[in-house]
Parts: sequence; C-alpha cells; structure tokens
Amino acid sequence: MYAIIQIAGKQFKVKPGMVLNVPTLDAEPGKRVNVERVLAYSDGKSLEVGTPELTNVDIDGTVVAHGRAKKIIVFKKKRRKGYQKKQGHRQGYTQIKVEGIAPAKPAPKKKAVKADADVKTEAKKPAAKKATAAKKPAAKKTTAAKKPAAKKAAAKPAADKADKGE
Repeated sequence: MYAIIQIAGKQFKVKPGMVLNVPTLDAEPGKRVNVERVLAYSDGKSLEVGTPELTNVDIDGTVVAHGRAKKIIVFKKKRRKGYQKKQGHRQGYTQIKVEGIAPAKPAPKKKAVKADADVKTEAKKPAAKKATAAKKPAAKKTTAAKKPAAKKAAAKPAADKADKGE
C-alpha cells in the first residue's frame, strides 16, 4: 500500500510507518498533520489516480522534528576580474512520520428528482433557440472622402509680381 502526495509543491511516495523529510512546515513536534493533496493511491490490487487529486483518501502523519540539511557551498567567480563570492546554505526541513493511509468512505450518491429533470429540459429549450439565431454581420464603416486642399500656387505669383515692382 502506498500513496503519492504533494506537500509544498514537491511530490513524495509514502507508505505507512515511513519517515520523510519535507520542506519546513508550521507545526510543532508531536502535532498531527493531515495531507490534503493526494495525487494517487494504490492498495496493492488497484491504482487510483486523481484528476488532479483524490478526495477519498486520508493520510495522517505526526511531526517528529525540525532540522536543517547538510551545508552546500555556493561559489561564484569571474576570472581575471578579481571577483569571488563564497556562500553556504542549509535548507530547512520537517520530519514527518506517516501513521496511516486509509481510503475514506465515498459520499452517498444523491438521487435525481423528476421535478428537477423537467425544469432542466425546459431550461434547455430557450437556449437552443438562441443558438440557432444567426448573427448579422457588422455594418462596414465608410470614410468620408477628403476635400482637396486649396492651391497656394495662385498666391505665389502675386507675391512675385510685388517683388519685381510691376
């Protein structure tokens, strides 16, 4: 029996009794944790895959401890420039012990009432009429023809005559 879960954007394959390190959670050691996002569940005989998640599977766990992972070194350098930068980083995590994986009971199905079915068919008929109505094409906009600008050439010869003294 196993399940695929998602915590803080990361996916984990979990089995009952398993201890796993997940990104830091806001819970004190000893507190119960219930995983909400279950992506897949297998009981050994069949596999259920959610679209995108399953709502009928419960996964319970307990916070064991908080800690920090092994230090990694981040080193940056630009050759011939005299630039060097060295940093260390330790990622925080929370240890969770998976107590159990249990499929929840499916919700009872509700029976449809005939009165509701009649209302649904009546509601569909007006929608069908709207769908069959054809839309008219939008009217094309016509632009007004531009009037030719008055010619300024007639004013120029008069100015020329005044300059010559005629």
